[in-house]
Amino acid sequence: MAGSVPGGGRPLIITEDPLLLDDLLRLCAAAGADPHVHHAVPEPGGTADTGGAAEPGGDAGSTGWESAPLVLVGDDAARRVRGAPRRAGVLLVGRDLDDPHVWQRAVEIGAEEVLRLPDAESRLVDRLADVVEGAGRPALAVGVIGGSGGAGASTLACALAVRAARAGERTILIDGDPLGGGMDVLLGGESAEGLRWPDFAASRGRVGAGALEESLPELHDLRVLSWDRGDRVVVPPAAIRSVVAAARRRGGVVVVDLPRRVDEAVAEVLAQLDLVLMVVPGELRSVAAAGRVVAGVRMVARDVRVVVRGRCAGGLDPESVAGLLGAPLAGEVPVEVGLPGRVAEGEPPGTQGRGALARFCDGFWQRALGSAQGVPA
Repeated sequence: MAGSVPGGGRPLIITEDPLLLDDLLRLCAAAGADPHVHHAVPEPGGTADTGGAAEPGGDAGSTGWESAPLVLVGDDAARRVRGAPRRAGVLLVGRDLDDPHVWQRAVEIGAEEVLRLPDAESRLVDRLADVVEGAGRPALAVGVIGGSGGAGASTLACALAVRAARAGERTILIDGDPLGGGMDVLLGGESAEGLRWPDFAASRGRVGAGALEESLPELHDLRVLSWDRGDRVVVPPAAIRSVVAAARRRGGVVVVDLPRRVDEAVAEVLAQLDLVLMVVPGELRSVAAAGRVVAGVRMVARDVRVVVRGRCAGGLDPESVAGLLGAPLAGEVPVEVGLPGRVAEGEPPGTQGRGALARFCDGFWQRALGSAQGVPA
């Protein structure tokens, strides 16, 4: 049985095909990866048959078959590695799109994927970039959406991010509503330096996770991706998908404030979330409005749960609200006295550690981050 992919280190290329090697070195450069090149499987002791080939960045023995985080085996070298120990992270790479025997060779060497160039170049760059970034466990991604207008979804999203950051989690707060007031405003950082959504409108392909995090404004120990106050710029769904995926690859926590209308761009975000919290005031009109919203969200989201805000009226209770919406109850958030005034004075939601909002958020993260499944039970 193949083992897990080793973490860190540099990818290993095994091939004698000069044209394929040129392609692989070019793709490594595009991903920022510095590979070792061998002509055969390196011996456990560190020696290798290199045939005099240049080895970028180091000697032949510093990366072995079992220690490399990713192994790219050229089609020409498949027979020579058949006796190597089975492991994860082996890719069989070639340039002949019509070879009918490629899958047999892949099985023989235990390859987990077959990549044919040039068609699979973007996929290969993604795999190489994961190695460079040290991709591990992805972030727990939580979306917050209002079941009705004025439900307080943005306030809860902001508070969740603030409390996660204060608990020591790497945290990115993403404003998914271009027509909202701006999450950076809630955090008191509308003039903070850093990129906003319009800066990513022209993004094509993969977005680097580390570069994304470093480019965003840092406010209250978290990073925030918000909209600017200029003319509305449409960010293509593909760019939104890439940005959210990059945010998740850094690990920790990602919180997304979502609009109530599910369009193609919002669907791209929902598909990457582990959990969606729908904030619903405890009164019948809001529950009726939330029923229409939850129907659209459920078409894409894997897990939707209800947060009841404020005291329920008209004989309702939180369990009844959740039951009417056909979703589990994630909890109740009482209305916090004085919160709007504090926000207006520049104090972000969730900073009052003894407040009802902070207590809800702290309890939520304790359950969510302590769960083996990554979502609260």
